[in-house]
Parts: sequence; C-alpha cells; structure tokens
Amino acid sequence: MTETKEVLVVDDDPDMAETMVEVLRDAGYSARSAGDGKQALEAVEMHMPSLILLDVLMPVMDGWQCAREVRKRYGRDLPIVVVTAAEDVRARAEPMDVNEVLPKPFELDDLLRAVERYAPLG
Repeated sequence: MTETKEVLVVDDDPDMAETMVEVLRDAGYSARSAGDGKQALEAVEMHMPSLILLDVLMPVMDGWQCAREVRKRYGRDLPIVVVTAAEDVRARAEPMDVNEVLPKPFELDDLLRAVERYAPLG
C-alpha cells in the first residue's frame, strides 16, 4: 500500500488555494489549505504534511515569518516550496532556507513537478 502524501497549500487568495488543492488532489495527493502563516502553523501542529506550498505576501503572518517558524520547530524535515509573485523572492528566500521558489504565474505542470520532487507519490 502506498503512503498518501499530503500537501499544505498556504495562500491568502482563496481562488488560488482552491485551484492548487484541486490540481493536487486530481494528481493523487491529499491536500488542504490555510489562509495565512498562523493558520499554517496550526495546521502543521494538528497533522504534519509531506510538503508546504507557501505564499509570502499574506496578512496576519507572512510566508517569511512562517518559514522561519517552521524551520525553528521542525528543521529541514518539512520541505517548503515558496509559491509567490513577490519580486526579488529568490534573494530573500535563500536565508529562509526554503527548498525551492516557484514564481507566480506558473504552469500547472511546473507546480506538479515541484511537488513531486519533495513529496513523490512512489
């Protein structure tokens, strides 16, 4: 029996989050979403995902703060792919120790390839 891989989508744009969750589910992943970094941390505490897809420009707790907190609590065991339209994100992402940056807008195939790299379905 194959282990189900769960992806946590963190994005304050409900349409974007819903689209990513649907695409991931269609590809065979379990997926859920959170609307900001604080909700993401609470979701991770409740159930550890295989991967976080993390926007950075969000209210309450932005993606940078969330990534720092995830690394502090869980180290590098939990992969983080930053998915954002923010400018200069690659330079800012390096000190945050994220696994990858996927700039918005992106092709769905690029999203699925990034997810497969860190949470392969086997």
